[in-house]
Amino acid sequence: MTELEKYYNKFNEEKRLNSPHGKVEFLTSMRYIEKYLSTMQNPKILDVGAGTGKYSVALAEQGYDVTAVELVKYNLGILKSKGSTVKAYQGNAKKLKRFADHSFDCTLVFGPMYHLFGIDEKVQALSEAVRVTKPGGVVLVAYCMNDYAVIRYGFREGHIKESVANHKLDSQFHVKACEEDLYDYVRLEDIDAVNAKVPVERLQIITPDGPANYMRPALHAMDEEEFALFMEYHYATCERPDLLGAAAHTLDILRVK
Repeated sequence: MTELEKYYNKFNEEKRLNSPHGKVEFLTSMRYIEKYLSTMQNPKILDVGAGTGKYSVALAEQGYDVTAVELVKYNLGILKSKGSTVKAYQGNAKKLKRFADHSFDCTLVFGPMYHLFGIDEKVQALSEAVRVTKPGGVVLVAYCMNDYAVIRYGFREGHIKESVANHKLDSQFHVKACEEDLYDYVRLEDIDAVNAKVPVERLQIITPDGPANYMRPALHAMDEEEFALFMEYHYATCERPDLLGAAAHTLDILRVK
């Protein structure tokens, strides 16, 4: 069993996305998924790194044809136990050999880029997602962002000095992950570098969670009206370039050339 599998055997991803800050991420991501699906006729969807099926099952319940791939058997078991119409398989984002070229209209890559190490592995995963997606189809790719990690883990949680001493941060405070680390963090220029090696064009890039992860206690304390106002604010600002890089996550929306 890999360290990643051990991690997800304990980490409750379903609970995270059902929390107030996770709900911001989920509702926003679904908003943009649905935006692009609405332009397609009977789209076939592939969810790569589907976890416990939060997105797969929600989309299947809307009547879409959804296929899911998940690396971790524990997560896959939870997904299958939900009894949805999702066709779920164990698989690796870097090798989607089960699927023929141009099989899907829309491909989600919402988990793999968090854990793949370095640009080459990310390019490999994005290349596979593009291969199985039809020309003109849409690929949505989520990333964990560098400066959120520095601000929260480094400064807020008090690990900044050890991170510098252990050379986990360079002189420009860019996280230097290694293969033993569970997460790899990127900046916007790193995402651009991945895209430059794959035949895609960007349609949009947004943050699905904005400031939500910085203000978890405040979100938990909000009543329904306040939370609705926060979502209005977030939807109004989640595409702003000046707010993207510091959020916990970024969602890159690409068209296959």
